[in-house]
Amino acid sequence: MTLSEIQQQLRRLPSVDELLRHPLLAPLAGTGARPLLVESAREVIGSIRAQIRSGQASPPLEEIATRIQQSFQQRQRPNLRPVINATGVIINTNLGRAPLSQEALQAIAEVAQGYSNLEYELEEGERGQRHTHVRPLLRELTGAEDALVTNNNAAAVLLVLSALAPGREVIISRGQLVEIGGGFRVPDVMRQSGARLVEVGTTNRTRLGDYANAMSAETALLLSVHPSNFLITGFTESAPLSALAELAHSQGLLAVEDLGSGCLIDSAHFGLAHEPMPQESIAAGADVVCFSGDKLLGGPQAGIILGKREIIARIAKHPLMRTIRIDKLTLAGLEATLRHYQRNEAPERIPIWRMIALPQETLRQRAQQWMMQLRSRGVIAELLEGQSTIGGGSLPSETLPSTLLAIHEEASTSYPSLEALAKRLRSGDPPIVARILRDRLLLDPRTVLPEQDQMLLDGLRAALAPESSA
Repeated sequence: MTLSEIQQQLRRLPSVDELLRHPLLAPLAGTGARPLLVESAREVIGSIRAQIRSGQASPPLEEIATRIQQSFQQRQRPNLRPVINATGVIINTNLGRAPLSQEALQAIAEVAQGYSNLEYELEEGERGQRHTHVRPLLRELTGAEDALVTNNNAAAVLLVLSALAPGREVIISRGQLVEIGGGFRVPDVMRQSGARLVEVGTTNRTRLGDYANAMSAETALLLSVHPSNFLITGFTESAPLSALAELAHSQGLLAVEDLGSGCLIDSAHFGLAHEPMPQESIAAGADVVCFSGDKLLGGPQAGIILGKREIIARIAKHPLMRTIRIDKLTLAGLEATLRHYQRNEAPERIPIWRMIALPQETLRQRAQQWMMQLRSRGVIAELLEGQSTIGGGSLPSETLPSTLLAIHEEASTSYPSLEALAKRLRSGDPPIVARILRDRLLLDPRTVLPEQDQMLLDGLRAALAPESSA
């Protein structure tokens, strides 16, 4: 295209006002969203100008209007969106960790749509405390004397140490100085409390005597941290919590445990390793126990603090408590989740436990249905035996057998690569997140909610359609 032709095409481009009068855009231009539509029009016109200057022809008016409409819709789309998790990672931190039960969602919606008795005692008609909504349940389920809830477990640990050990020593095993997701190191959280960490033992072996030898007049407590996102195997040794608690109490000190992932039912019943449970820590003599609400508990993001009544009262009075308290929506979801445990229905009602409990035959049947429907549309797919993982810093190295739907890179010419297909799946509505292993794109039915099956298939068909390969 000559310079003269380029200039001619640039002059022929319609103005923004002209475009907004197009039948496709006029209904939108007459609403309060007109400024966004104008921004979309300018963005599209700008990209077309660049396209013309590079020697490409200007698209027809209809295509320009369609592109503006799509840009406008994209601007309106929420940034935080539901996705279909086909990765096989059950507690997927990047995808929001634990999905909530229907009862928890309903409880949140009911509390959100109006006023509530968040900090109001209905019987007495006076101000109350928000923790009273979950305190009795936590006491009943764990045997703890009292409980508090914060916005996450890191905040819970920070609060506990700020209230119980400011300016004093906290003794911890070197083998428990863990780093969690995103490069976030637990020791850094602890230091923010003002406590002084005293590291004892070695990475793989820490004996009870190591704690005893490190005690001084400056020691406030002994801290045990469950290394929930890694394993140390081989020549190892650690002091049991019951022995730590006994040692601490013999010297007038406190024993605190950070469990990380809160598991209220025995994971061994589902063919997994046993994950330490809060009720076991309380029974072992821990004065304070902290854990998450959105990992193996299966509820909303929260940090739960259990312990002796007088110690919890001290923690509750700390000024930091108000800055990290949870809101009414989290409380509603957490209470509904805890009710499932109270009614002994967690494996049937809480999504992550439903996923963990799914039998292999059910997974195979669903994956086979996916495969048959895709094959009927000409997509070459097969079933593979694979493994699902727990994830979320829970039960490291533990897996569950699953049957995966596999799409080969050479199975179709409608997409240039598996990476391109995976990207198209993530660009869908709703986005579908899968994983790639060697020359296959894998989708695990364990982490796809049953009600999402049809959406998954629709998304796969759309991504694999020949017209999407441009």
